[in-house]
Formats: sequence, C-alpha cells, structure tokens
Amino acid sequence: MRRSGPLPARPRGEDGNALVEFLYLAVLLMVPLVYVLLSVFLVQRAAFGVTEAARQAGRAYARAGGVEEGDVLARVAARTALADQGITGEPEMDAAFPDCPAGPCLEPGSRVRVSLRYTVPLPVLSVFFRGDTRPGIPVTARHTAVVDRFRAPDAP
Repeated sequence: MRRSGPLPARPRGEDGNALVEFLYLAVLLMVPLVYVLLSVFLVQRAAFGVTEAARQAGRAYARAGGVEEGDVLARVAARTALADQGITGEPEMDAAFPDCPAGPCLEPGSRVRVSLRYTVPLPVLSVFFRGDTRPGIPVTARHTAVVDRFRAPDAP
C-alpha cells in the first residue's frame, strides 16, 4: 500500500558529528606533537654531531705541528664531523691549553681542551626570522685531548 502525500521530514540528529570532532581534535593534537618530535630529533642529531666534532677537533689539535696549524685542522675536523650528521654551518669553537700558561702549548703530555657550540634552528619558525633573532636551541660539547707523550718536541 502506497501512501500518498509528502514524506515526513527526517529528524536531524547529530549523525556524523563524532567523525568531524575526532578529526578536528586529532589534527589539533597531532600537529604540535609532530612539531615537538621533529624538534627533539633535530636537537638529538646536533648533540651527536657536536660531541663527535669536539672529539675530532681535539684529536686534530693534539696531533698538529703548531698552534696555528692545530686551529686550522681542528676547524676542518669539526666541520667534517658535523657534515657527517647532516649539519651545515660553522660552529663556535674555542680551544684552551690548561697546561701551558707561558710555555709551548703542544708539548708531549700537555692537554688541549676544545669546546664547541652550535645553535639548532627550530623548524618552520626559523623561516620567519632572520639574522640573530632566529629562534634556536644551543648545543654544546667539550673534549680534552692529550698530546702524545712519545711525540717529538717541536723544533724552535
């Protein structure tokens, strides 16, 4: 039996709203979570790179023939170690000689202390800022290398 006349209006409920709310909340929560994870991974990569760069720079400095040569070799070694981790840019490097306040610094048995500092630019935010105002997280590493005690002393 067919009914004649207009069909009754379907009641409008909240069917389908749960899916929209779930997607909205998922995006709202997942975007910051992914950003934080990406930032943590970048900082961890930089920490590995800076630690290895400080170690290699100290070793290169301790094996150099002189202080000037050591500075050049240490910078090259640091850049190479950072490049192995995919990090570009020049880190701030400081080399100190705690054992030689007045005498020659690369004598057998003396120590070379190298410290490196690199600032990890934050993803996405660094695009909006230029120069010194770029937001970043500083990562530092220190390494002390000992000049080989069987090394021949430098000729005057």
